[in-house]
Amino acid sequence: PLLINDPRFSPAGVLAPKSKADLAFIMHSLSWLASNGTAAIVCFPGIMYRGGAEKKIRKYLIDNNFVDCVIQLPPNLFFGTSIATCIMVMKKNKTDNKTLFIDATKECIKVTNNNKLTADNMDKIVNCFANRSEIEHFSHLATYDEVEENDYNLSVSTYVEAEDTREKIDIVKLNAEIKEIVAREQVLRDEIDKIISEIDLPTGETEV
Repeated sequence: PLLINDPRFSPAGVLAPKSKADLAFIMHSLSWLASNGTAAIVCFPGIMYRGGAEKKIRKYLIDNNFVDCVIQLPPNLFFGTSIATCIMVMKKNKTDNKTLFIDATKECIKVTNNNKLTADNMDKIVNCFANRSEIEHFSHLATYDEVEENDYNLSVSTYVEAEDTREKIDIVKLNAEIKEIVAREQVLRDEIDKIISEIDLPTGETEV
């Protein structure tokens, strides 16, 4: 009862779960954020898609246009945890009602068992954020309606399509190669059948 009436948390009308309090910290930070300020908070990805109280808090944040950007980071980036974290950027003075989603999961280099952001990686992320750019397989500027249609899911993967790195196959060419293989196989079968028929002939007889 004390916390639900706390001015930091009461605007959302619900409290974040005790065991998963990331959104409580986000609400706390938002309450102290200046009208022209920016808050960037490292979060566990689960808060971006789980239901219940967390979904209601996300709805509050989106409906009031506080979420400026969500950046998905690579795994194994921080000491002591291997999970892929994300950053939620909040503002109170947004000039549009869109939310930028950035998939930076591949923006890193391998250093021993951990990943590391290079200066180039950080520049690419920051430039995309600053310019609110749409880059294929990297970022997407989602409208309020898009987020609402996705049931206030703020997972980056919901909005940024991953690049398909699978080998592309030319079906027409493959089909032609299969026909050629089948034809060669038939020739071999005919030659084998001929050899077998000659072997099976009685001694002293020849095939006419």
